[in-house]
Amino acid sequence: MSPVISNLLLKSTAETFYMLGVSALIAAVVGIPLGILLVVTEKNGILACRLLNKPLAFVINMIRSIPFIILMVAIIPLTRLIAGTSIGTTAAIVPLTIAAIPYTARMVETSIREVPFGLIEAAESMGASPFQIIKKVLIPEALPSVIENITVVIVTLIGSSAMAGTIGGGGLGDLAIRYGYQRFQADVMVATILVLIVVVQLIQFIGSNLAKKANKK
Repeated sequence: MSPVISNLLLKSTAETFYMLGVSALIAAVVGIPLGILLVVTEKNGILACRLLNKPLAFVINMIRSIPFIILMVAIIPLTRLIAGTSIGTTAAIVPLTIAAIPYTARMVETSIREVPFGLIEAAESMGASPFQIIKKVLIPEALPSVIENITVVIVTLIGSSAMAGTIGGGGLGDLAIRYGYQRFQADVMVATILVLIVVVQLIQFIGSNLAKKANKK
């Protein structure tokens, strides 16, 4: 592999980490509270509110039902409005984030539902407010599962970020398409796949260890 391709591989890897980092952070900041809201505002929830729960669930399901490659194209005007362009690494973060937020919300919802209802009842019997239950019962008890599910979201984002390369989104996907596929450079394709495997293994390792540490607390 030539030095030029090696440099491109390093640059593309850095771009992929940039896309993952920003989109995953925003998805976690927005998606985690949404996931909690889905649980606590449902019928018989500690903050039951049908007027909030149903529309929220509908919007989340609606976005999740759109395949990522279609979502990227459909929101190009919004991407241009936010990022100033519809191509490039920064532009790719917009659809990645929009796709990741509802996915994160549903994964967090699943984690919160794993908390034994008896713990919630015990907290209520001791006079804890709904917000105290969320802060001191739901989040601490669900944290290991939340970390594991966020790890799944990030790994999924890796695949989506590679797909963003089809419309010039930058990163490893763009490199694989432009050089590995369009220019028939098999070594570039193999190198890209190997880097993606290493990235996924690294993220999974970090996520699993963080979840184990949270479980011991």
